[in-house]
Amino acid sequence: MAADEAVGFPKLGPTDIAALTARGHERGVRAGDVLFNAGDRSFCFYVVLEGSIEIVEQSHDEPRTVAVHQAGGFTGDVDMLTGRPAVVTARAGQDGRVLELSTGELRRAVDELPDLGETIVKAFLMRRELLLSQGFSVVKILGSRFSPDAHRLRDFAVRNAIPFRWIDLETDEQADTLLRQFNVPAAATPIVIGRDGHWASNPTNVEFAGCAGLSLELEEGHVYDLVVVGAGPAGLAASVYAASEGLDVLTVDALAAGGQAGTSSRIENYLGFPTGISGADLTRNATLQAQRFGPKITVPSTVRALSLDSGDRIVTLTDGSRLRTRCALVASGVQYKRLDVPGFPDFEAAGIYYAATDMEARLCKGEEVVVVGAGNSAGQAIVFLSKYARRVHVVVRGADLGASMSRYLVDRILGLDNVTVHLGSTVTGLDGDGNLSAVHATDRDGQRHTFDTTSLFLFIGADPNTDWLRGCAELDRKGFVLTGSALPPATAKGERWRTADRAPFLLETSLPGVFAAGDVRSGSVKRVASAVGEGAMAVSFVHAHIARPG
Repeated sequence: MAADEAVGFPKLGPTDIAALTARGHERGVRAGDVLFNAGDRSFCFYVVLEGSIEIVEQSHDEPRTVAVHQAGGFTGDVDMLTGRPAVVTARAGQDGRVLELSTGELRRAVDELPDLGETIVKAFLMRRELLLSQGFSVVKILGSRFSPDAHRLRDFAVRNAIPFRWIDLETDEQADTLLRQFNVPAAATPIVIGRDGHWASNPTNVEFAGCAGLSLELEEGHVYDLVVVGAGPAGLAASVYAASEGLDVLTVDALAAGGQAGTSSRIENYLGFPTGISGADLTRNATLQAQRFGPKITVPSTVRALSLDSGDRIVTLTDGSRLRTRCALVASGVQYKRLDVPGFPDFEAAGIYYAATDMEARLCKGEEVVVVGAGNSAGQAIVFLSKYARRVHVVVRGADLGASMSRYLVDRILGLDNVTVHLGSTVTGLDGDGNLSAVHATDRDGQRHTFDTTSLFLFIGADPNTDWLRGCAELDRKGFVLTGSALPPATAKGERWRTADRAPFLLETSLPGVFAAGDVRSGSVKRVASAVGEGAMAVSFVHAHIARPG
């Protein structure tokens, strides 16, 4: 803990303070002056020159001082860079002087002073971890673990790093107290309770995002250099490289940054992480890295259509917003396939899951679970869930677990005592009364197996998220986006490309200035590293397109 405190609360020396002074300005403060309040946006960064600054959080019943910055200390955590509202309040503890930098000035300092920037960013990350370890939350979510909407809200909060406290209607003693306090019937759950004490019954993701400060006000008529559709690995990589090279970037996502990779319990074959990295950590780091350079990232923003208008690309959102941009990157990824069994929709998010994150694993602790699939994502989930579940049943259609799964995962799974693999089997039925209670599977000999479980995890592939592109960009027969040399010759030599006076770039779609990267692209390698590489590569083509006259 002492080491964590040292990382989270370093003291800046005279050289660092002098470098920051050249980029900000000094001001005097009086004891009790509020420098920023919880909920404020675009709040400033402060370094204590004389006196002190107290940091206060109010997620508990009474305001609580969580840190006091003395001379050489500085304020802020990750939301200084993400653009989200402040989660704490900063006030002067004594009369003194501070150095003040705006968010833009801080970003420039972090970029121009790499050693100091590393110290500040590491401190921001550690402070948020320490705050969460103390039970800090921005909102409370109260509901039943078996409610699809309760799962939706928790998943949205986890995926978007919204600090929250989960209050289980069935098991938490505080649930009844809160329901009486707010005069809310159990039938109205799930409810979300904000830090201001206001509550909402079953809010949509858009409403939840608005309460948590995730959504951005988008400027009508503003022309971006690049709009990225999808904030998975490809979209985040493009955001990092494009913004770091001076482009005006907006990244939109329908649910959360990270895409499918963000839900992975552990990615073990990504270069540079010899012990592996969780999808959540990779997403958090990539998102913060992107926002260091200033691109705008907004969720949830679902794209409805793409079109051309007077030389610009128009990205239209489902709420009617029209985003005008010089280039667009399609990085909208894929959506999970579902089982074709009776009653399947009744149990989605009520026992059926498409990811095995820490949240789902804790829900099924000590129980039996069923995993369907034989790819690497399934393998990682099996290993992860085996640490929590009493037994993991793996249902595999094929006769060989290693046909589509990496050998190291197969060997690990076969060595787990609480994992049973059922080869040549398919799920043929589901039971339950509002909540999943049993899964039926049939093997190739016609023998039926019944697993008493409340948790079914599916890793059976995905379809591309390209419905919004139909009739606009060329797709292959499975709906993936065609690019570069894969485009039909008639398209690549059509009027649009004669007007552009060039051939399509490697990652360019049938529309000049519109690119595709990651899992959504036809012929792509479905790996995180490949998606990151394509996202970075696409930016070079964006520059090339913008640089050409006309």
